[in-house]
Amino acid sequence: MSRGEKLKAYIDSKGYTVMELSKRSGVAYTTIRSMIERNLSNASIDNTIKICEALGISVEDLLNEDDKKVVQLPIESSEYPYIPATVSAGLPLCIDSIEEGDLEHISIPDNLMGKWAGRSDIFLMRVNGDSMNRIMTHGSLIAVKPVSLSELKDGDIVVYSDGGDYAVKRFYQRGDKIIFKPDSSDIMFTDYETSTENEDLTIHGRVVLYLVELD
Repeated sequence: MSRGEKLKAYIDSKGYTVMELSKRSGVAYTTIRSMIERNLSNASIDNTIKICEALGISVEDLLNEDDKKVVQLPIESSEYPYIPATVSAGLPLCIDSIEEGDLEHISIPDNLMGKWAGRSDIFLMRVNGDSMNRIMTHGSLIAVKPVSLSELKDGDIVVYSDGGDYAVKRFYQRGDKIIFKPDSSDIMFTDYETSTENEDLTIHGRVVLYLVELD
């Protein structure tokens, strides 16, 4: 097994993607891809050490070229309810109208969910559109935790509905006024304002984690 193959095998055994290893190690994504493809040829010892520390292995484990196979560690996963509808302002759908029998379930590795792994109060949805594209691109998977209005703080990302339509936006409150702000590079998306007296307003939950697929 070549050094590049061993590095890829270690990454897979941890349940990481190259992008996640890049974030954990501080080594650029393109650098790691090059190390894999070039079998660590010309890789700096500094980057090699950072990657090994992030993977929990020694430099010797990675650099020794032999026929030993990397042990594939089991990846612990948990299942979460998945609402088969995308979250986007203007859709004439309501989360509350979806019955238990319509829910699907998605299995997500615990290491991706972090402290939210295995939580029974988490449900998943997908983002549709670009109203939050500075942080969550179209198609992003979001994990939502049900919360009450009193638990929210300014800047939280929430899933809400108002009279049937629902969306995901940043939450702000000024007295009785509630403001939902987009976080988009597209200026066509504007603030939506309502009041705590609005009986049709429902806060379905706070987005606690999102998974973005990069091209």
